[in-house]
Amino acid sequence: MIRYLRSLLFAAMLLPATVVHAADGEQVDVELVLAVDISYSMDADELALQREGYITALASEQFLDAVRRGPIGKIAVVYVEWAGSSEQQVVIPWQVIDGPASADEFAHKLRQVPIRRAYRTSIANALKFSAALFGSNYKGLRRVIDVSGDGTNNQGDLIMPTRDDIVRKGITINGLPIMLKAPVASMIDLPELDVYYQDCVIGGPGAFLVPVRERYQFADAIRNKLLLEVAGVRPQHIPLPQDHVIPAQDKPRVSCTVGEQMWQRRWGGESYQ
Repeated sequence: MIRYLRSLLFAAMLLPATVVHAADGEQVDVELVLAVDISYSMDADELALQREGYITALASEQFLDAVRRGPIGKIAVVYVEWAGSSEQQVVIPWQVIDGPASADEFAHKLRQVPIRRAYRTSIANALKFSAALFGSNYKGLRRVIDVSGDGTNNQGDLIMPTRDDIVRKGITINGLPIMLKAPVASMIDLPELDVYYQDCVIGGPGAFLVPVRERYQFADAIRNKLLLEVAGVRPQHIPLPQDHVIPAQDKPRVSCTVGEQMWQRRWGGESYQ
């Protein structure tokens, strides 16, 4: 009986530790959401170039070296595609990358997924969807959303309140504004999309953006951006803006509601909450 009671006590002592460990999740250096724009404003060639840029970057030796140099030596990544307010989809679920094998596995999965396109551009809803993915099975020292896009927020929730709410949760939002085409004569399009992203989209400690202005820059921009997000190592050959902490500026240089106002005038604001 004494031995039996001792065994029960020993088991009870082990149980809380096991439960806490499971609730905490697997420790990683960074939980990284790659939120990728697939709106119709990008043509099929640009979407293919963007996809290949992520595949190449995730399997690159520079990226893997940055992962290895982290305190834990591994990160968790999920790949999301988005467009309009109700168009967000997890393409590759959360996966740990800790070396060439896991990176190649992630890249292979991504290469097998057909490229698709969808209507409208809701950066705000893409950010909300991405933020909700954190805290599932992993516990990162940092939580980062890497959002790419080639236009302003023109459907769904308002961008600035959404951005601010996510940043208050301790999540950093970084940007990859895609500026391959000259803007058409429209109030939705901005010639300085990078300024819009800096003032209205990105935020949180250490937030930054890397603009893509030419097709040949895609792969390098994505790789360098991932290096920064994983290891905080700034590539010396690419100019980056200063760290962007909310509030970005008292007086934004561009209107953060430019796309939202156009949508409200055209459709009566029915998509806004």
